[in-house]
Amino acid sequence: MSEKPDKDSKTEEATERKIRDALDKGQVPFSKEAPLFASIMAFLIFTLFFAYDQMKNLGGFLSIFLEKPEEWSLATDVDAASLYEIVFVEVGKSLVVFIALMVVAGLAASLLQNAPSMVLERVRPKLSRISLAQGWSRMFGAQGFAEFLKSVGKLVLTVGALAFVLKGLHSTLLQGMLSDPGAFGLVIRSTLIQILVTITLVMAMIAGVDLIWQRFHWRSDLRMTRQEVKDELKQSDGDPQVKAKIRSVARDRARRRMLTEIPKATLVIANPTHFAIALRYVREKDAAPLVIAKGQDLIALKIREIAEENNIPVFENVALARSMYKQVSVDSMIPPQFYQAVAELIRVVYAKPAQAQRHNYRDLS
Repeated sequence: MSEKPDKDSKTEEATERKIRDALDKGQVPFSKEAPLFASIMAFLIFTLFFAYDQMKNLGGFLSIFLEKPEEWSLATDVDAASLYEIVFVEVGKSLVVFIALMVVAGLAASLLQNAPSMVLERVRPKLSRISLAQGWSRMFGAQGFAEFLKSVGKLVLTVGALAFVLKGLHSTLLQGMLSDPGAFGLVIRSTLIQILVTITLVMAMIAGVDLIWQRFHWRSDLRMTRQEVKDELKQSDGDPQVKAKIRSVARDRARRRMLTEIPKATLVIANPTHFAIALRYVREKDAAPLVIAKGQDLIALKIREIAEENNIPVFENVALARSMYKQVSVDSMIPPQFYQAVAELIRVVYAKPAQAQRHNYRDLS
């Protein structure tokens, strides 16, 4: 059985990440009818504004060329090359506007659908592109059948519209054939414009419907199952176990860094083994005592141990230690409500430095 989820199970709209990945891979909605409509529109614009003058100039040149052939020498290959160059330049001047309009129309139809981007994924060799099974599936599968119906629809609409237009132009063409050749050219131009306008209107409708359909189909193909959405959210947020491990490592690093700061402490307030807060205060530098470490249970015992190893006074005050532990944070000043109690302990430390280095202080609040 195939592990690929079927379309019935894809009930969720594509996430922003899924859409972004699809765009990065070059999977964008694209209507093939839009460039075709743009090309026909360019042809109509050329016929309306440029074709008459361009064909008139080209006709004038060709009439001179055909009426006086003796003026064009073909005695040598150089003469022939010169003649070809002249004809090529004249024909090119007549077609340059038409070619430019077609190029601009094709580029505009593509650029207005999707912003240009370099996608190497689109040119990477894939075996599926030369697979007979995949090709057969594309040709005779649901997508191939939809393209076939679309082509038939275009043909029916275009032929029907042209039949309706040409039916009314039948008498006009017959009358034009009996008129002056110069005037008949204008009749042909007018007829061609009406045909192009009809085809343009039909293609505008087809291209508009196809643009909407292609975007709807693209969104539908990007739909996800509930499990895919959950997996993507898990990847975006991170695996809970990995995140827990990262937090644990971060806490260990912060704890080690905190313990390395304890030798710089001025005093430690303990409860006596459950809580411990290490404070640093330098008269000339600090506006208020700074909490450089705090801990509970085993960490509290470790703080006391390091403090005693470095002859830092440890004051055992149950109420003060418990209250401060809940309200202070490491690397921040103590709150104002503890100023008085801590100031008395600091006064003891500065007043009796020798004694503070030899003994712990109990219940001096």
